[in-house]
Amino acid sequence: MQAKAVAKSVRIAPRKVRLVVDLVRGKNVGEAIAILKHTQRGASSVVEKLINSAVANAEHNYEMNPDNLVISEAFVNEGVTLKRFRPRAQGRATQINKRTSHITVVLSEKKEG
Repeated sequence: MQAKAVAKSVRIAPRKVRLVVDLVRGKNVGEAIAILKHTQRGASSVVEKLINSAVANAEHNYEMNPDNLVISEAFVNEGVTLKRFRPRAQGRATQINKRTSHITVVLSEKKEG
């Protein structure tokens, strides 16, 4: 059985979020949250909140024990890109892409034995 949580259109570039998600993939939930609390990246608070949401889903919807949960899958997809323009020298303008992310965390129970 698996429980999952998804955060869509998070205003952080996927490349930056992937660095944080790679740290916690495959870890126990408690260990993952401890790692995220001591990671100095903007995305770490978002990923931590998402893991807590997935734990709540597992507890409430599937009656899983939160002590046995492991992050079985965690991935980041690219969301919509907000396109903005910045003035430049000599009357020119350049495009600024403000990227968004769709973050997914899937939890499963640790296999005993």
